[in-house]
Amino acid sequence: MTRPEHPGSPARRRRGIASALAAAALVLAVAGAIFAVSPPAARALGLGPSAPASATSTTPAPVQWVWPVPAPIRVVSPFRAPPTPYTAGHRGIDLEVAPGAALVAADGGTVSFAGMVAGRGVVAIDHGDGVVSAIEPVSPLVQEGAVVAPGEPIGTASQGGHCEGGCVHFGVRVDGEYVSPFLFLGGLPRAVLLPY
Repeated sequence: MTRPEHPGSPARRRRGIASALAAAALVLAVAGAIFAVSPPAARALGLGPSAPASATSTTPAPVQWVWPVPAPIRVVSPFRAPPTPYTAGHRGIDLEVAPGAALVAADGGTVSFAGMVAGRGVVAIDHGDGVVSAIEPVSPLVQEGAVVAPGEPIGTASQGGHCEGGCVHFGVRVDGEYVSPFLFLGGLPRAVLLPY
């Protein structure tokens, strides 16, 4: 039979400190998940302090981006946030697309890059407020500095990178940090049943 520990014993204090640290880590993890959207993304989604305090049902919803690939939309590989900026993850989504399919601007902005990177074509668009989207592999139809509207053709699906001939990689950065494109695309569109 073991003797009960004195309330001020070192073993009991160590367990108390360990419990407090575990609780603090849990609170930080939950807070990090809740506040993982950076201020520009929050503004784009109508969240945070920039949203009016007296928001009502008449307040317009944030603008949703258009899909950069033609329908039907099929996500081959989802966004997987890396634990740190320099570790493995999947910093975008891979979308199934036929080679040569038309690719469009997901939202309006200025083409900040259109060219080759590591043997594959890339088009990046600066949407303002620190938000930049990029798609690859693509054969660009636009040049750096061009102003594009949502849904405007920017290129055709090409080959290269980790999407070999059957998909394109679409990524979004906010203030230089990769975020899930679903924050702007609004999730997958509803499936529509077609007659057989």
